[in-house]
Amino acid sequence: MSHEEKHLRNSDFITDVVIGMSDGLTVPFALAAGVSSAVSDNDIVITAGIAEMIAGSIAMGLGGYLAGKTEVEHYQSELKREWEEVERVPEREKEEVKEISKEYGFSEDAQTMLVEELVKDKNKWVDFMMKFELGLEKPHEKRASRSALTIGISYLIGGIIPLVPYFFTDTPIEGLKISAIITLCCLFTFGYFKSKATGQPVFSGALKVTLIGAAAASAAFLVAKLFEV
Repeated sequence: MSHEEKHLRNSDFITDVVIGMSDGLTVPFALAAGVSSAVSDNDIVITAGIAEMIAGSIAMGLGGYLAGKTEVEHYQSELKREWEEVERVPEREKEEVKEISKEYGFSEDAQTMLVEELVKDKNKWVDFMMKFELGLEKPHEKRASRSALTIGISYLIGGIIPLVPYFFTDTPIEGLKISAIITLCCLFTFGYFKSKATGQPVFSGALKVTLIGAAAASAAFLVAKLFEV
């Protein structure tokens, strides 16, 4: 009987989609809820929502770009340092390889054999140290730009959902009622698939995402009502 292993392959992409989509669904929804309690014209809600979507997607995308850029720069910095250590203090690095392999249960003979094999190829030696000593995987060269694009687009996709009902209703409160139903359903569905993709309990994960969105929108609505003139 064949055994098929299921692992999450592209965790960076999934992470970026989760960041963009979760904020995209939650923030514009909360904004629309707050504005709906203070105005009587759907056009104002739509205008405010679209403005927030654009600003939010740019800000989130820029944040993703800077985070991705930092990740790449950090990896390159540590890689350079590891190469210098392999060249300057190879004996110490060999001992570190033994210490790492010892933690994985290698016998002393196996530790020595591993060191002997690694030192034959410095590229593999350095790669081993990056992964097992520092816990760093080489990020994609275009990590920053891909992250920015994925987060920004995910934010826009998530952000348009709470605003759609306002295009087809007469008053903001009517739009908010439909928006709340649609958005909360989307949040629950999104939370379900996010939890499934990341190996978390699907129902509790979906419920958590939904409650966060509902709490944010409720708070915005109540605050706007509180300060309504």
